[in-house]
Amino acid sequence: MGTKLIIDTDPGVDDAFAIALAALSEDVDLLGVTTVYGNVSLESTTRNALRVLQLCGRADVPVAAGASRPLIHPQPFRAAHVHGADGLSGRSGSLPEPDREPEPGGAVRLMVSLLEAAEEPVTLVPIGPLTNIALLLAAHPEVREKIGRIVVMGGGLAHGNTTAAAEFNIWSDPEAARRVLVEEDLPRVLVPLDLTYRCAVDTAWLAKLAGTGPVGAGLEALTPDYLASYRKTLGWDGIALHDAVAVAEAINPGILRTEALPLEVECSFGPGRGATLVDRRRAAVRNEDRSGSAVEVATDTDLDGLRDFVLARLTR
Repeated sequence: MGTKLIIDTDPGVDDAFAIALAALSEDVDLLGVTTVYGNVSLESTTRNALRVLQLCGRADVPVAAGASRPLIHPQPFRAAHVHGADGLSGRSGSLPEPDREPEPGGAVRLMVSLLEAAEEPVTLVPIGPLTNIALLLAAHPEVREKIGRIVVMGGGLAHGNTTAAAEFNIWSDPEAARRVLVEEDLPRVLVPLDLTYRCAVDTAWLAKLAGTGPVGAGLEALTPDYLASYRKTLGWDGIALHDAVAVAEAINPGILRTEALPLEVECSFGPGRGATLVDRRRAAVRNEDRSGSAVEVATDTDLDGLRDFVLARLTR
């Protein structure tokens, strides 16, 4: 049927756009959606995922709730100041009530069952904290052969958004992020803030989306708190669709230009906790004696082409 995806998410406004992007793409087989704490509580992220799928007419996609906290150390705070108290600008109630309940057994069990049943490689798309993915890979190494790629939204090469050094998803559980991004050798793509900020869309783009029908209008209606926050971050009226950029790469490999680079995740308790340290020195002078393998880091794209791709898929 097309690219097989499992999305692991913490909706979140940009997560809602990302889920819809996959759910509405005819060339995507969205096998399942798993949820994790992050922008808001696990209860809220799970409810939001179910409602977004219902909005998209995709109640057939199974949803399972995963980790409610990081692997080791508590998450100091969540992102309600960006996404609203319910994760969707206080407007989650504007979405339709879901027809189905979360799957019993939880996120890791659902991912294992979907991967075991898959006859083709599956792309995992974690767009929240990496706790569920770290747990999956640690507890069920036998499913690694079914994973084609892991496309992660997270990290920052030049700076963070939650602290000066750290991006929110990595900062929320640095130990899990290090397990996935440094210690694994599966094919991985990291889609960092440096690029996703550049892919931000303006209010004219959002207005165009809202005018396309009930799904577009439903998604645009979730953005007021997010827009107010990004007005301060960007300095103009627009929003960053961070997670949708990662899903675009998962759907259409190569839509983002990447470079294979070694990286580390800072797990200390200093001001750099949660930073992604990407070695961008020339290969001839890099220290090759490190654990793990290089990660494909997304560094560029056709910005207008990417925006057009997302809009076209959301308005199909």
